[in-house]
Amino acid sequence: MKSAAGRQGGGGFAAAAAPADRGQLGSSSSCRSIEMQHDEEGDITQKGYEKKRSKLIGAYFPQTPGMDPSMGQERRTPVTPSSSSRYNRRRSSGSRDERYRSDVHTEAVQAALAKHKERKMAVPMPSKRRSLVVQTSMDAYTPPDSSSGSEGEGQGDEDVGDGEEEDGGGGGGTSSSREGSINMEQWISRAVHSSTTTTSSTASSSSSTRSGGSGAAAGRLADVLAQHVHISAQHHLRHHRHHHRHKTGLLSHLSLRKRRRKAEPAGLVQNGNSEPRRSENHSAPPDVTGYTNNTAADGIQVERAPPGGGGGSAAHRQTPKYGNAELMETGDGVPVSSRVSAKIQQLVNTLKRPKRPPLREFFVDDFEELLEVQQPDPNLPKAEGAQMAAMRGEQLGVVTNWPPSLEAALQRWGTISPKAPCLTTMDTNGKPLYVLTYGKLWSRSVKVAYNLLHKLGTKQEPLVRPGDRVALVFPNNDPGAFMTAFYGCLLAEVVPVPIEVPLTRKDAGSQQIGFLLGSCGVTVALTSDACHKGLPKTPTGEIPQFKGWPKVLWFVPESKHLSKPPRDWFPQIKDANQDTAYIEYKTCKDGGVLGVTVTRTAMLTHCQALTQSCSYTEAETIVNVLDFKKDVGLWHAVLTSVMNMMHVISIPYALMKVNPLSWIQKVCQFKAKVACVKSRDMHWALVAHRDQRDVNLSSLRMLVVADGSNPWSISSCDAFLNVFQTKGLRPEVICPCASSPEALTVAIRRPLEEGATPPSRGVLSMPGLSHGVIRVDSEEKLSVLTLQDVGSVMPGALMCAVKVEGVPQLCKTDEIGEMCVCTVATGTSYYGLAGMTKNTFEVFPVSNNGTPISEFPFTRTGLLGFIGPAGLIFVIGKMDGLMVVGGRRHNADDIVATALAVEPMKFVYRGRIAVFSITVLHDERIVVVAEQRPDSTEEDSFQWMSRVLQAIDSIHQVGVYCLALVPSNTLPKTPLGGIHLSEAKQLFLEGALHPCNVLMCPHTCVTNLPKPRQKQPEIGPASVMVGNLVSGKRIAQASGRDLGQIEDNDQFLFLSEVLQWRAQTTPDHVLYTLLNSRGAIASSLTCVQLHKRAEKIAAVLSERGHLQDGDHVALVYPPGIDLIAAFYGCLYAGCVPITVRPPHPQNIATTLPTVKMIVEVSRSVCVMTTQLICKLLRSKEALAAVDVRTWPPVIDTDDLPKKKPPLLYKPSNPDTLAYLDFSVSTTGMLAGVKMSHTATSAFCRSIKLQCELYPSREVAICLDPYCGLGFVLWCLCSVYSGHQSILIPPSELEVNPALWLSAVSQYKVRDTFCSYSVMELCTKGLGLQTDSLKSRGVDLSRVRTCVVVAEERPRIALTQSFSKLFKDLGLHPRAVSTSFGCRVNLAICLQGTSGPDPTTVFVDMRALRHDRVRLVERGSPHSLPLMESGKILPGVRIIIANPETKGPMGESHLGEIWAHSGHNASGYFTVYGDEVLQSDHFSSRLSFGDTQTVWARTGYLGFLRRTELTDASGERHDALYVVGALEEAMELRGMRYHPIDIETSVIRTHKSITECAVFTWTNLLVVVVELDGSEHEALDLVPLVTNVVLEEHYLIVGVVVVVDIGVIPINSRGEKQRMHLRDGFLADQLDPIYVAYNM
Repeated sequence: MKSAAGRQGGGGFAAAAAPADRGQLGSSSSCRSIEMQHDEEGDITQKGYEKKRSKLIGAYFPQTPGMDPSMGQERRTPVTPSSSSRYNRRRSSGSRDERYRSDVHTEAVQAALAKHKERKMAVPMPSKRRSLVVQTSMDAYTPPDSSSGSEGEGQGDEDVGDGEEEDGGGGGGTSSSREGSINMEQWISRAVHSSTTTTSSTASSSSSTRSGGSGAAAGRLADVLAQHVHISAQHHLRHHRHHHRHKTGLLSHLSLRKRRRKAEPAGLVQNGNSEPRRSENHSAPPDVTGYTNNTAADGIQVERAPPGGGGGSAAHRQTPKYGNAELMETGDGVPVSSRVSAKIQQLVNTLKRPKRPPLREFFVDDFEELLEVQQPDPNLPKAEGAQMAAMRGEQLGVVTNWPPSLEAALQRWGTISPKAPCLTTMDTNGKPLYVLTYGKLWSRSVKVAYNLLHKLGTKQEPLVRPGDRVALVFPNNDPGAFMTAFYGCLLAEVVPVPIEVPLTRKDAGSQQIGFLLGSCGVTVALTSDACHKGLPKTPTGEIPQFKGWPKVLWFVPESKHLSKPPRDWFPQIKDANQDTAYIEYKTCKDGGVLGVTVTRTAMLTHCQALTQSCSYTEAETIVNVLDFKKDVGLWHAVLTSVMNMMHVISIPYALMKVNPLSWIQKVCQFKAKVACVKSRDMHWALVAHRDQRDVNLSSLRMLVVADGSNPWSISSCDAFLNVFQTKGLRPEVICPCASSPEALTVAIRRPLEEGATPPSRGVLSMPGLSHGVIRVDSEEKLSVLTLQDVGSVMPGALMCAVKVEGVPQLCKTDEIGEMCVCTVATGTSYYGLAGMTKNTFEVFPVSNNGTPISEFPFTRTGLLGFIGPAGLIFVIGKMDGLMVVGGRRHNADDIVATALAVEPMKFVYRGRIAVFSITVLHDERIVVVAEQRPDSTEEDSFQWMSRVLQAIDSIHQVGVYCLALVPSNTLPKTPLGGIHLSEAKQLFLEGALHPCNVLMCPHTCVTNLPKPRQKQPEIGPASVMVGNLVSGKRIAQASGRDLGQIEDNDQFLFLSEVLQWRAQTTPDHVLYTLLNSRGAIASSLTCVQLHKRAEKIAAVLSERGHLQDGDHVALVYPPGIDLIAAFYGCLYAGCVPITVRPPHPQNIATTLPTVKMIVEVSRSVCVMTTQLICKLLRSKEALAAVDVRTWPPVIDTDDLPKKKPPLLYKPSNPDTLAYLDFSVSTTGMLAGVKMSHTATSAFCRSIKLQCELYPSREVAICLDPYCGLGFVLWCLCSVYSGHQSILIPPSELEVNPALWLSAVSQYKVRDTFCSYSVMELCTKGLGLQTDSLKSRGVDLSRVRTCVVVAEERPRIALTQSFSKLFKDLGLHPRAVSTSFGCRVNLAICLQGTSGPDPTTVFVDMRALRHDRVRLVERGSPHSLPLMESGKILPGVRIIIANPETKGPMGESHLGEIWAHSGHNASGYFTVYGDEVLQSDHFSSRLSFGDTQTVWARTGYLGFLRRTELTDASGERHDALYVVGALEEAMELRGMRYHPIDIETSVIRTHKSITECAVFTWTNLLVVVVELDGSEHEALDLVPLVTNVVLEEHYLIVGVVVVVDIGVIPINSRGEKQRMHLRDGFLADQLDPIYVAYNM
């Protein structure tokens, strides 16, 4: 645990700000600490403090010429004039939980926020489902107040005349408004000049944030310039001649804010320009992802119109507040009145602000996409001083009567003055619980020592021997028992390891402590009686083993349980030696717990050094509030006190909680000379203090501030002194000290002689510190750190500061480094960790020339700081709290302080803010987590969060990556109530923190993305081809084998003739068998039955339907035999069939319109269906969904007449239409393709050859028979090839998942076809049933090919898990493969029976984004497995072409797959819009090379690769790999991304994400995830999703949408319908659980 860790109990440091909207900063209020109600009496401010304060924020208080800055507060108007009534209202609340604060920092933060004037945030608020919002926040919502002191509310602000504002604000308004403007004017003009030199404008101004469009300074600046200086688009700001116009324009612009509340006459535009300002509407969606520093005129539309304006001009439309569904235009100028798109538009507008660091340098490398490395800026501050000299403390003067060891001291006092009080413990009422005298302590310790050595274990096998480690588990309210046990261990020469009481078995951090105990070999734990009773017990009364702990024996060393030592037994009192005295535990940044070993010599020397530097004398009284088990509390109140026979008054934490003043009361009561406290305790005392009459602190000669090394403790010290100086507290009494577990006390301020001047302060620039250099701050900056010294080096020690990274080289005098000390009095090792010990306890600092400065090793203290003037030590933070972001170092403590200075008391708990960094994309990112008060509304919290972002950005110039609010009391606690930081970080990364509000700002923080890809000017296709030939790369082309010789049934050109021929030659051969859900045969068809049935249907068509040749007929049938018969009936009647999936009876509203649409688009003149569906089409539900009256005639074919048609139709031309194939693409387009008779026969023939289908074969088909290859296999192939098809409707699998595999096994099928949805159903539904299937005799060993019919990239994870799962049932993994088809050619590849197994390659995903294919090894980073899509079918030729230039491509490139084959479809039946574009799909020619062949463009990206395998003909096999659909691919940052890759990454990040879909909207990446878990996990997913997409894809997620399971629409082929999802999202129909807009 960090000694000062502000995150400690209920307090720790953290600059607690003055109440944020405290207006008047005059002397009386800055000293009126923490809103106490005391009378305003006397000036008690330190002059120095006041002076520094005015210096620091003087720049924000422009003086009227001739005004004396030191004049009273009446004239000095603060930055945020707030009405005094408001201040009084705030003060009266007397908030108890507020910790100590730094007024100056608060003022700085308020001033920084005041610069962001537009308080109304333009950031879209995240939207939550009502169930997630604690209360309906809209009711409780009042518009967020502008800045902290509502700027325009000063009484006189309203009546500033226009004219006066124009010329510099002469005369007229109140001083406050005038000065405000002047000041802002200077500031902006300064910014303008600085940005004239460089676009990157390193001026402090334009580095102010863009966080959330709140009129960010840079944005406002550009906006102003755009209006007043009509600059050209290239950002040329070099028009000095416009200077005068800048001034007037800027001023009038600023005056806007003041006049806001006056309704303006209609045409008046407030900028002093004559014509109304148009809002620039981007016709194209704004690219928020590019890095171009958007030009001022274009990029920023922050519209500031007065609400009462209404002049009809677009400028008067106010930026909508949090997503109320105002009418907005999308990027394309389409009006959208949906809440969601309004928010996204807001987000887009917010993101259009220029980023802070405009990126200059990129590495451009042909291939390796290097992340942008930020080049060190030559202008950054560098350390310039000379090399520092190590600082030596005064001699450690050994006094003759100092004892030779602590045990000797205890023996001496216990025998000489046994009645002297050693320790007084208080109970929770503040009454003394017991007094432990030195006599008692001595006798009890001896007893404990005897019992430890002789009464545990057996005589032969004692459990504890000298040198063994023993755990000390004592509660914070029992220091007496702890002291006895501790000294008992010392006397027995046993090593005590004091630890916290494990409260529960899963206590945060207690696991790691258990690990420490295990590694120390602890077998015995000493504890107090009360604590032993309180530990959790099993039913048998045993104490269970805590998680991670070794097995320990619990032993209570209280007198009543101990046996008396025999008369002749005495502990051996030795002089201090190098044996280990005790082990102190330390929690590291990563949550691990280390044990620091302290030897007896070190312990004694440390006590002597403390005695000397604190001038301790015998029998002094000391009040201790600190934890006595470790750190400063242990050193002063347990060890040094005994050495000097002092009397310790111990105040338990529980009493402090009840009565924070208790320690002050005890100081008065016992006239104590010394008190040991933390800043938290001083702060609490201030909060509770109400002019108590009897307080007198004049007895104190030393107030040790244990966390004085925390830079923010200074505010507590000052505030405490301000209040208690009148109660006898002398300024020189306050003694901050710095300590660390490794180096013990590092430095302590000595109690000064009366009246000596208190040491000076350091006011350092934070930007300087972030670069590791010390710069005394210039006056106008807001970001400063005020430091107090922690005194000088300890007696007998040598101290230096070494560089933070690399070789421990001495720092320069103006450089920040890690403090190192060389002295006997430090820890000696981390127990059992030799390597870490060497790096920490055995450091040899070297000077510039590389020589060590001392022959003795130094110990690293873990503190960052420097040695200031007069040898004073200044500490600016801890190594543990260091976050290195973009090469700059920030301290977690400082960030917490800034967050707290933003009026936090209303929204968050003071002591409960955690700041840590996580590594995302090769840099640390800052995460801030705070506990939210239960009564604050969503809007309040969101407002607070956005202001925290601004404040941190202004003060520290660093972006916060993620800001999360969690419900109160949910952050993991340390034993003393602070925040367990590493545990909190762990929960955050695991997605188990369950925040109630999250704001991610990746757009502002992540500045090291790879360079967006610039498209090179197109190289002509000819040079590409030549280049490929030169470099020896093949042009990517391949073909299936020839169609070969014609067999008996191949002489027929038409399928209807084949059926008639089969009905004559093999009438009783069964072609089709349909199974029901129980696996029984529902019906079957022989050749002749099918022929007869088809004839009857043809007769019905011609009679009832009066159809002509070539009429279109829609077949709306469930999967089955009726569908097949109806299809051939249509062919017999000369009609063109269209198969349509019937509407779903449970979901008519969404499925029926699709049916209707296909019927209409296909121009069907009649609908054939079953009676059941016929009724459905005319039902009430159908009436609600569509207009039933417009259906064409519906014929049901359930009971057919007995007659056959007079004559079967015989088509004359094989190129006429055979059927239409309609399908909805994944992008939601309905496309029908025309299949001619020639193509249909060629298709069947090709499949017959590839799969070796003959009448003796049986094939099992579990597919939807409505389009593509599924339809061909279900309806056509059996008739053509004569094999028997076993038909299994996929819908039956929902009832009986084992149906398909059982059938395959039962019919001994060798070839089977299924869809991904079927495979998924089997994998999920039968995953645990493989054994029971095996026992039922399911055997898949005969399966030779199991083909997934698909029109997408093979889902390799699914096929592999399917193969693994059913391997036990005999399924051979090589049998599972996929096919590939698309709209222009329904099947291009299909794994046949002969030929090599499908191969898998691993390609580099980063290369793929650049349309290049680079093969990598399995498991290498960024590798993506791709499986071959099956063999190319006979008669198909393939080439890979560039989709833009249409030139042929080489093997190593990703391009569009083009196919040439006899079974290509002959065109789209319905064409939307551009006909040329569409015809191009079916008849494209290469622009170079073979320009004669006509190709069909598949619309899919893929690549060919020649493998080492040989195919049936002995040629080397060419494998085709499909990567993804061209129309689905997303172009982001110039690179091509396939949604599935991003989705795969996202699904892996958290166990609760079951499905994911991504799409883009105005160049923002939107990620939709389905959550399988409680709604409170929804917000955990936002950071995880953002992280993984950044890490693996280098993309920033714009919007994260968390929805319920089943919201992402999936089509019948199991493909995600991302465009439908997008439309649903934009129309606000998803009912999301949570929508997060990343900034």
